Amino acid sequence: MAENNNSNPTPPPPSPPPQQETDSSTLTPQPQPQPEPQPEPQPELPVTDQNELPDPPPQPTESETDSKGNQSQDVVAPEPSPEPQPEQNQQQQQLKKIPVNLVSFKEESNKLSDLSDSETTSLNQLKHLITESTKGEQVSIYGVPLLADERTDVILLKFLRARDFKPKDSHTMLTNTLQWRKDFNIDSLLDEDLGEDLDKVVFMHGFSREAHPVCYNVYGEFQNKELYDKTFGNEERRNRFLRWRIQFLEKSIRKLDFYPGGVNTVFQVNDLKNSPGPAKRELRLATKQALQLLQDNYPEFVAKQVFINVPWWYLAFYTMINPFLTQRTKSKFVFAGPSKSPDTLFKYISPEQVPVQYGGLSVDFCDCNPDFSINDPTTEIPVKPTTKQTVEIAIYEKCIIVWELRVVGWEVSYSAEFKPDAEDRYAVIIQKATKMAPSDEPVVSNSFKVGELGKLLLTVDNPTLKKKRLLYRFKIKPYSD
Repeated sequence: MAENNNSNPTPPPPSPPPQQETDSSTLTPQPQPQPEPQPEPQPELPVTDQNELPDPPPQPTESETDSKGNQSQDVVAPEPSPEPQPEQNQQQQQLKKIPVNLVSFKEESNKLSDLSDSETTSLNQLKHLITESTKGEQVSIYGVPLLADERTDVILLKFLRARDFKPKDSHTMLTNTLQWRKDFNIDSLLDEDLGEDLDKVVFMHGFSREAHPVCYNVYGEFQNKELYDKTFGNEERRNRFLRWRIQFLEKSIRKLDFYPGGVNTVFQVNDLKNSPGPAKRELRLATKQALQLLQDNYPEFVAKQVFINVPWWYLAFYTMINPFLTQRTKSKFVFAGPSKSPDTLFKYISPEQVPVQYGGLSVDFCDCNPDFSINDPTTEIPVKPTTKQTVEIAIYEKCIIVWELRVVGWEVSYSAEFKPDAEDRYAVIIQKATKMAPSDEPVVSNSFKVGELGKLLLTVDNPTLKKKRLLYRFKIKPYSD
C-alpha cells in the first residue's frame, strides 16, 4: 500500500512572545494587544531534557536580548550526574541512533494563485479524473461536496501533496478513501452514541499560535486497568475504540475551514506521561490498525506533532519506525522530556491557550477563576538563575486590579505589594515573600482595591541554577466603595 506523505503516526489519537529580560516591567492597566505569531522554531528532532536523557543530540541555545540590545546566550548550569548504569548506557545507545532533523515543516498555501504551473496542471488533471470516474454523481468527503466550490481545491491539494502531485496516484488514493468511507459508514458514524469513557484520553482545547485547533492525546489514562481492558480487552472493544476515534476525528474535521487561506489542519499534542509501554500487545494492535487507516484516508490533516513527557523507551521505539516515515512526516515531529515540555508547548501555543496541567493558564473547563478566560492574553518573562524579577504595573486611577501568576515548577519565592506614588505614603504588603514548591497550587490569583495612584509590584526570586519562566496577566475593574 502506498505511503501517505503526511500521515498521523501517533498512537490512536489525534501570545505574546517572551518580553525582553529586565529587572522590572512597567505596564499601564490597559487591554494588552494581541501578539504577532512567532516564527516557526528551527530545531526539531528530538527535543530532549539533558538531565533526563543521557547525552541527547546538541540543541541550539536560545539567545536573548538584554536591555541594551546585546545578544546573550542562556546558560543553564549542569547538575551533577550519577555514575552511568547499564540501563542508562542502553538509553544512550538508543539516543545516538535517533536522527536529528533540523528542517522545520511549513504548511504550503492552498490558494490557486500561489501554486506553481505544474501544481496547477496536476490539480486540473485530478479534477478531470474525478469528473470521469463519478460520471456526474454528487460525491462528498469530510462534509465537503467535491467539484461544487473552491473548497474542492483545498481537499484535492491534500491528496496531491500526499502523492507528490501525481494525479493518477492521487486519484487512486481518493477513490480508495471514498470507498472506505462508504464501507465504514462514516455518515451514520457521526450520529452513533459511543459513550464518554474516553473524553479525557483525546480532547480538543484551544488554538496554536497559527490558529490551528489543538488536539490533546493523553495516553497515561490507559494506566487505569479497568479503562484499558474496557477499551482494548478484545477485538470487539478495539473495533469500538477505532470507531470512536474516527468519529472524534470526523467531528473535528467538520469544524475546519476548507476555503483557500483558511485553517484546515490540526495541531497534535501527544502526552506520553505514564503511557503504557510497547509491551502492551492490545494497544500495539489498535495503534497499528488506526495508524494504517489514518495514513490512507486522512492526508495532510496534521500541522505539527508534538510529543511531551517523552520517556526514553519511546525514543527507542521511534528508531524502529523511523525508516518507514517520510522526511515530510518527520519534519512535523517534536519530542520533549518532562522538564522541557511546557517551554516546548509555548513555542507553538500561547500560555493562555495551554491547559494548567501542561504549564499554561487555561482553566476554561472549570470555574476556578472566572475573571480570566482563554481569550485573555498572557505576558511571559524569563527569570535567570539566582536573580529576582519584578513586574511593575502602573495604576493611574482608583480601581480594583485582579491578576494571576505562575512560574512553571515554582521553586521560587513570590511576593506582591502596592507602592503609592506619594512620598509620604507607605507601601502595602499584599503577599509576603512566600516560597513556592512544585507541589503548591500551579496558579496564584489575587486582587487589590486601589484608592490612590501608584504601582503594583509582583516579585519572583529564583534562587535555583535553572532558568524559569514567569507567566502573568491582569485586569482592571471599576472601583466600588
